[in-house]
Amino acid sequence: MRRSTVVVVTWRGAEHITACLDALAAQDRPHRTIVVDNASDDGSLELAANHPSRPKTVRMSRNIGYAGALAAALSQVDTPFMAWLNDDTAPAADWLGRLEDALDADPRAAAASARLESMDGVPQSTGVRLTPRGYGADVTADVTDLPEVFGFCGGAALVRTSVLTDVGGVPAEFFCYYEDTDTAWRMRLAGWTVISVPEARVRHAHGASTGIGSRQFHLWNERNRLLTLFRCAPLTVAARELIAFTATTALLPLRRLTEPAPNLRFPLRLRVLGEVLARLPSTLLARTRISARSSIPRTEIWRHWAART
Repeated sequence: MRRSTVVVVTWRGAEHITACLDALAAQDRPHRTIVVDNASDDGSLELAANHPSRPKTVRMSRNIGYAGALAAALSQVDTPFMAWLNDDTAPAADWLGRLEDALDADPRAAAASARLESMDGVPQSTGVRLTPRGYGADVTADVTDLPEVFGFCGGAALVRTSVLTDVGGVPAEFFCYYEDTDTAWRMRLAGWTVISVPEARVRHAHGASTGIGSRQFHLWNERNRLLTLFRCAPLTVAARELIAFTATTALLPLRRLTEPAPNLRFPLRLRVLGEVLARLPSTLLARTRISARSSIPRTEIWRHWAART
């Protein structure tokens, strides 16, 4: 009777993993839970293993990031649906049921995005929109009048397991961030849609593990945006954004910013460029594989979704 497997990825999540598992244990739909621990050193795995709900626990030998852990768990999911859930969340009791019902009601949808909100109820994401520069940006308003969104927020979403597998799984090499936007791109290229289900509410201590605004956040965010574009977007868009990123980086020493924003720090941007260029051959190979699975032109998706913002 279990139709969903909820995959919780944790790394040094001892302060919040128990609350997350408590909320999962209170769900009104039966499900299986897998906790993937990224080599935590704070007892996170032990807390999960000893939880009364008895989730399956998997320990990685090293920290392979959110994307890597989801990719590792996918082969162990034997249910029609796979839920992605951050360890610093607490979903409402009807969260999973509402997501399952939404996908049942829309056979065209490959994924359903929940409503993530702060601990005091302020909305953080009800899905992902595509900006004219190719960023995957959070939609922060309920979209009940137009439930379709470009992509889902990977912090609390439900996807069709077979579709996720068919479009190439989770990009483990991303480590963290944009694994959801990249996956949504590939689902759309394969002819699927993504919907928002704001009634499925999840409280979220945003950035508890990775530190929003940190150097690593901006490194992963900028690098993975560019890699996603080269994998999924029209090649002219990807090349344009790489050139723009390079030009901005080259001009930074001339601007002499006394306190540059984290994403405008010269060494960080040089590292982003280095990592993107080093991964470009494998990324273009992945682009070829993605093209073979696609039924919708990249330009059609780009024009429809990037023009909305």
